[in-house]
Order: sequence, then C-alpha cells, then structure tokens
Amino acid sequence: MVDIRLDAQWIDYAIIALYFVFVLGVGWYAKRGVSTSIEFFLSGRSLPAWVTGLAFISANLGAVEIMGMSATGAQYGMPTMHYFWVGAIPAMLFLGVVMMPFYYGSKVRSVPEFMRMRFGTGAHLVNSISFAVAQLLIAGVNLSLLAIIVNRLLGWPMWVGLVLAAAFVLFYITVGGLSAAIYNEVLQFFVIVAALLPLTLIGLHRVGGWSGLKERVADDGMLGDEQLHSWPGQALSGFDSPILSVVGIVFGLGFVLSFGYWTTNFVEVQRAMASKSITAARMTPIIGAFPKMFIPFIVIIPGMLAAVLVGELTEFKELDFAGDAAGATATGVTYNDALLLLMRDVLPNGLLGVAIAGLLAAFMAGMAANISAFNTVVTYDLYEQYVKKGASDSHYITVGRIATAAACVIAIFTALIAGSFSNLMDYLQALFGFFNAPLFATFILGMFWKRMSATAGWAGLVAGTLSAVGLWAASTFFGVFELPGQGLAFVCAATAFVVDIVVSIVVTQFTAPKPAHELKGLVYSETPKADLVDADEKTLPFWRRPVPMAGIGLVLVVILNIVFA
Repeated sequence: MVDIRLDAQWIDYAIIALYFVFVLGVGWYAKRGVSTSIEFFLSGRSLPAWVTGLAFISANLGAVEIMGMSATGAQYGMPTMHYFWVGAIPAMLFLGVVMMPFYYGSKVRSVPEFMRMRFGTGAHLVNSISFAVAQLLIAGVNLSLLAIIVNRLLGWPMWVGLVLAAAFVLFYITVGGLSAAIYNEVLQFFVIVAALLPLTLIGLHRVGGWSGLKERVADDGMLGDEQLHSWPGQALSGFDSPILSVVGIVFGLGFVLSFGYWTTNFVEVQRAMASKSITAARMTPIIGAFPKMFIPFIVIIPGMLAAVLVGELTEFKELDFAGDAAGATATGVTYNDALLLLMRDVLPNGLLGVAIAGLLAAFMAGMAANISAFNTVVTYDLYEQYVKKGASDSHYITVGRIATAAACVIAIFTALIAGSFSNLMDYLQALFGFFNAPLFATFILGMFWKRMSATAGWAGLVAGTLSAVGLWAASTFFGVFELPGQGLAFVCAATAFVVDIVVSIVVTQFTAPKPAHELKGLVYSETPKADLVDADEKTLPFWRRPVPMAGIGLVLVVILNIVFA
C-alpha cells in the first residue's frame, strides 16, 4: 500500500487548529441571532447578496468540487471543465433571472414546499422524501473524504475521523442554525482559495509552467492531446462519436443534470432564500457564478498536474487505461487521491497546513450545506406538514436540532457507501440523475404550463426517478449495456427527464388542473410581472441588477468555452 501520509509539522497543526477555533466561534456567535424558526432555518431572510452569493458557491465546494473534480481532472483532463462552464454557469444564471422570483416571492420555506403549493401533497411528499435521502447520501460523501484527510494527516482510524468531523458540523449548525452555516461557508470560501491557489502555482512551476504541463500531458501515451481540449470530450462522455459526445454533454450534463441540480436543489436555493429581498435573492446565484467560472483552474489543473508529477498516480492511470484492473488496484492509489498526492509531493510546511485546512473547510462546507437543508425539509415539509401542525416555534427549532443530530449520525454510515467508489463523480452524478433530473422536468413544466395537474406532478416524479434507477441498475448490476466515463449518468438523467415530461403530459390529459386563481406566484402566465421584481430595482447600478450581470456572466463563459475548446 502506498504511503500517502502527509508530513505535517507543528506549524501546519497550528494553522488547522486556528481554523477550527474560528469555525466554532462563528457558530457560537451566530447563536445570538436565533430566536425563531425562520431565523434558525432561513437566517430570518435578512442577509445581503454578497454573503449569500459566496455561501451559495461555497456550499457547492464540497467533495464534488474538490476531490471529485480533481480526480476527474486527473482521469480525463480539460473535458472536466464542462462540469463548470456547461454544467453549472448557464443554470445558475437561469436560476437567478427566472426561477428565484417565484421561490422568494411565494415566501415558501423550502423547494418541496413550493411543490406542495403547486402540485399538492402527493408530489410534495415524494420530493421531500427523495430530497432527504439524497442529502444523507451526499453528506456521507463529504464526511468520508473529510475522514480520509484526518487519516492521512494523523494516521487515525477512519471511524474516529468520521465521528469527530460529524461532531464539529453538528455543533455549529445545532447552535447557530443556517446563519452559522452560511457565515462559515463565507469563511471557508476564502480558506479554500488560499489553499488551492498556491498548490496550483507550485505544481505548474514544478512541471515547467503551462507549456510544460501541456507537453507532459500530450506525451502521456493514454488520452494524450485529447486531455488538453474541452470539446468533444469523448472519454468523459463515454461516446465514441464526437457528435454524440457533444450532444450528450450539452443535453445530458448541460441541460438535464445541470438545470436539475442548480434550479431545484434546496441545498443551493436555501442560501438565496436567506437573502433580504427579491433582488438580493436573484443576485445570489449570479454573484456565485463569477468565482465558479474560475474555480476549475485551482481544482482540475491540480488533478492534471498530479497525473504527470506523481509516479504512483501515473502508474495507476496507465494500468487503468490499459484495462488492467488488478494492476491498478495493486498500486494502492485511486484518482480520488490526486489532490492529496500532489500536496504530499510539492507543498512545504506551512502551506501544507493551509491546504489541509482548505480541504477540511471544503468538506465541512459541503456537509453542513446538506445537513442544514435536510433539517429544514424534515422539520417543515415532513414533521410540520404530516406529523404535528400548529406547534410552537420553539418546538420546531427543537425538532430541527434533533434532525441535525440524526443526520450527522446517519451520514457516518452513508460515508461507508461513498468509500466504495474509486471516482466519486460516478456516484454523485448517478444520484443527481435519480433525484434532480426528474424534479427539474416537473418544475419547469409546472412553472410554464398552467394546465399541468397535481396528479401529474407526483406521477411524473416517480416515473422519472424509477426509469433512471432502472437504467443504472441494468448497466451496473445486470450488464445489459455499458457506457464508460460519465456517459451512464448523462443517459440516466436524460431518460428521467424525458420520461417525467411524457408521463406528466399524458396524466394531465386525464386529470383536473388546479383553478387558475390558485396559481398566482407559482405559474409564470398567472403571475403579474410586478410581483417578480423589487420596485426599486431599476434605480440600482448595473452591477447590482440581475439581468445585466447575468448577461456579462454568459458572455464570459462562452469566451472560456471557445478559448479552451
């Protein structure tokens, strides 16, 4: 087994300890602002756009972003950029411009609650339960990786790291609620950048700069030059045909998976709901889109650097592409180790401590985001709606804290599931295909088609989810067909989306729609435009208005796609 133990010294431990002192301090400080359930679950809808915008992007900087994307970067190279420039930015801008006015304006406390108002209790219950399950599974991913860092750093057994990490998150969310999570996410954003930027720069220096990296990658004898171009990305998509690869990436990732995740995932939307106005809520994902564009350069590039600088990972990659699974396993590393291996080999002490703190920050931000969204949905959408209505505010806060504790304990066990995947992106994209893709289909159809019925809402969700799970099982367990790379996740997501739309349209033809007067604030055609914007928005400078800033963001992401094509 390869030793990936990080050679941390006292200065590194001091930096890490200082970070944890700040985390616990922020949680304790946020406790002062928690006296009602809205303050505990939604920060009293009082936060400025720049705070919620940074929290929005930091909540996503968990295992998916840091370890998952660096692992995929080590495996496939530049095509991994699609997860950001195709699979995130357009959907984030769409959320800010089109969908946030409905979420915020309807004064719902969660995305499933919006589903209840639009489609009734059937779709609401399906969405609430599937969302809660998904958050426990994804929290386990962040927790698993956090425990790996502690294991590499201190040599402690994995279970000790799992318990300690869960305890830290449990403390600051239980004490300070969503405000503690959000303010810690803002802190964590800057810690993450401070950790990954030096790692990228030092790694590039070691390999001879950008030109040196390109030369080493092009000569690696595996994917070669294909790793230096984002399009058509056949290795990533799993399609041999360049045309099918582009279609799969644009439709499967860029439309279904991306819009499904960013526009309906309450983990992200909750941050925008905590804003102080509709304009601030709309600006939240748009502000987040700008740093999101450039995060690939400090996440994916280190993965590519690790694949050419770290001997063990280079050997693993060669054996993996040669189809020698036994030989690849014998190396003792996987793609998920890319970032740790690069840190081990290139960072001096001091910077190593910052990097470790940055990874811990990323995983805690991701897990805290999952847990804070989970406790809100369990309390408002399941407990209050179906178990005990009309209880006191303090009672619901207590329930939320119990849900937080339960989620942290359950996440310890779901972390064991995550640990069985050599590339966590495969696992996570499968989860998003199961839960987010059909939800987006239901949302987008229901928001723009007033005729869609309540029965169609839950029937489409169930059919879409089952079709994705069935397709994934047919490939994974029964070998009916095989798609390498992320192709299976793209196909499952696209299938779930199409099945949901078809079933919803068919069921609507045989069931009654809701009366039009009940759809105000829920359906575009029935909502006055004045209800979707703040009265003073036109008086604001352009950098504080959603539409101009979204336009600038869209132009920038198109330029990035062209430059790195």
